[in-house]
Amino acid sequence: MELHVEKTDGVSVVTVPGESLDAANVGEFKRGMAPILKDSSKVVLNIENLKFVDSSGLGSFLSCLRSLNEAGGDMKISGLTRPVKSLFELIRMHRICDVYETSGEAVKAFEP
Repeated sequence: MELHVEKTDGVSVVTVPGESLDAANVGEFKRGMAPILKDSSKVVLNIENLKFVDSSGLGSFLSCLRSLNEAGGDMKISGLTRPVKSLFELIRMHRICDVYETSGEAVKAFEP
């Protein structure tokens, strides 16, 4: 899985490719995120392409957030599709991670 990373105002905006993040590809996602989490304290995860996320995918989001928080950073999520947004609301993930419509809004949320 090749994550697309773009730096905007000191924030790493990571676009997740593909339509699903599940047990089949979550390992690739974690390996791709590891260097990004080391190099950046502010991350926006743009998941506008994802139409399906399973429990392992959700766990990987939490793992990224935990790593950043432990290092004094933070992560925001943008671009939830309807099915993923429904899942986030069902398990109350939107109360753990800050969620925004667009990655531009999420980047602005990092401003003091």
